[in-house]
Amino acid sequence: MDLIEQVEDVLAQPTRARLFRLLQGLDHPTSTAELAERLNKHPNGIRLHLERMATAGLVSRQAERNRRGRPRDLWSVVPDASPGTGPPTAYVELSQWLARAVGKGVADPEGIESFARRIGRDLAAGDDSSSPPEDRFNAALAGMGFQPSHERTDGGRVTFCLNNCPYRDTVKGQQAVICGLHRGISAGLLESIAPEARLERFAPKDPEEAGCQIEVSGLPTDSAG
Repeated sequence: MDLIEQVEDVLAQPTRARLFRLLQGLDHPTSTAELAERLNKHPNGIRLHLERMATAGLVSRQAERNRRGRPRDLWSVVPDASPGTGPPTAYVELSQWLARAVGKGVADPEGIESFARRIGRDLAAGDDSSSPPEDRFNAALAGMGFQPSHERTDGGRVTFCLNNCPYRDTVKGQQAVICGLHRGISAGLLESIAPEARLERFAPKDPEEAGCQIEVSGLPTDSAG
């Protein structure tokens, strides 16, 4: 299987292009229903377009806070989003990261995770966004193709739910290694984005169903920390 998948430009589709421009012009995360109303489209169709854009790392999704009942999805443009020709090159990145680890003589899951922390710190090094750490971490996950949503609990912890596994075709048979790599990258990202934060829980799920959860404590609620 060719790991580099050629796909059409995400924003070549007119509705998605309008959605992206609309979200860029809004100064707050926006619900599917509001976006559909603004574009005079059905919410179900808009949701499909938004999910496609999330796969491409252009928008991020979070659960609405302080609302009774089932929380709505709120959408916003990923900071420094760069429209391109398809989803994040997850498999290419994965192969490069694993090749770096093997080149350093790292082969066991614990060693992979430790090595991946450095990768995470490197990934965060180029992030000069002024957004709150919570949003920056979510954007980093979105950029890797995980389609994250996140919610802050009453206790101040933030749970990030990964609604897509971009490595699902590779993880079979070596989940400990791949998930260890991702856990390490997540920890490294946090170390750079919010040194005071702590990765409390990393819960892998079936890659076919996705839904992995990352629980973090100590994330500041604003960019000032």
